[in-house]
Amino acid sequence: CSSLAIGTTTGYKLFSLSSVEQLDQVHESNEIPDVYIVERLFSSSLVVVVSHAKPQQMNVYHFKKGTEICNYSYSSNILSIRLNRQRLVVCLEESIYIHNIKDMKLLNTIVDTPPNTTGLCALSINHANSYLAYPGSATSGEIALYDGNTLKTACTIPAHDGPLAALAFNSTGSKLASASEKGTVIRVFSIPGGQKLYEFRRGMKRYVNISSLVFSMDSQFLCASSNTETVHIFKLEHLTDSRPEEPPTWSGYMGKMFQAATNYLPAQVSGMMNQDRAFATVRLNISGQRNICTLSTIQKLPRLLVTTSDGHLYIYNLDPQDGGECVLIKKHSLLGSGKVEENKENDLQPPLPQSYAATVARQSTVPSTSTMPGYSEDGGALRGEIIPEHEFATGPVCLDDENEFPPVSI
Repeated sequence: CSSLAIGTTTGYKLFSLSSVEQLDQVHESNEIPDVYIVERLFSSSLVVVVSHAKPQQMNVYHFKKGTEICNYSYSSNILSIRLNRQRLVVCLEESIYIHNIKDMKLLNTIVDTPPNTTGLCALSINHANSYLAYPGSATSGEIALYDGNTLKTACTIPAHDGPLAALAFNSTGSKLASASEKGTVIRVFSIPGGQKLYEFRRGMKRYVNISSLVFSMDSQFLCASSNTETVHIFKLEHLTDSRPEEPPTWSGYMGKMFQAATNYLPAQVSGMMNQDRAFATVRLNISGQRNICTLSTIQKLPRLLVTTSDGHLYIYNLDPQDGGECVLIKKHSLLGSGKVEENKENDLQPPLPQSYAATVARQSTVPSTSTMPGYSEDGGALRGEIIPEHEFATGPVCLDDENEFPPVSI
């Protein structure tokens, strides 16, 4: 969560956040106008760009070298793109394309998906659990869970009554959060089983459009933002005690009384008794603008970052013990003509326990529709062997070194 990518009418920009006060512009490109999708592979040189000028074409660049790796064209407009170290997912309104990120081969296409006009989908950033989630229905809140490694459907999760509005995996790919178009209830499910683990109530007074849903890297907090001025942060505490018998405390006694009472109440009322309210909140200065949030650790302290569509980044302190109202500590402008600073994000990344090539699975034999010719058949990673960089330097995806990738989650 130390990198930020923005698309503008003139191109796109990449930033690196090394401290609360320091926002470095890593790269700026004005070659393609009207960029509405820009996705960077963690802190690497690989960036995927889609423009309103060619909304059916995906361009993959090595921005440090200023070279295009490849480009793909699809049958309809690209609505969203998701990346991890193993897969690149392209979401259209009624189909999803899954590519192997090492050589950009098309591995599989999920066709005839329910109409997904917003391109809603989520991909686990943990390549070992490359799960993909997308709406399984256009009229109800069913989640389709797909295994990006085995290329098979894992399960379906009946998450909400109404259509889905937001989906997010935690950093290990073991939990999935969801919200419906009503935006009043947020649920967290185990992955790949699909069991409901938590249920949070964002509010009851009005329906809202949740635009951002994100876990903290340690999966202890879940943040939700919407078109209102309030950002909610929930704490994922255990709802049930696994011990055989609770201690005879007053709160434990009352808890049992409430649990017994739910047996005599309507389902809608009893369900609300098990829902937690926000642990912490933020009151934004703006309302009605689309925004994206993330929870990050900067200078060893937990922070909430909020980026708004008017081109600002807000940084708030988060008290992990007591919660409450988060305090704004810094505001950065993203649209100013900033000087391109030296790329420092590799300094933020610990060394990898193994090379990037060793993490890539054996390639599929599905033919590619890429316009980039001349890649090797195995992409330099047949059977997961550790192959020196120069041996697959002619392949389309050749990044600088393994420091361009984040550590493997254990």
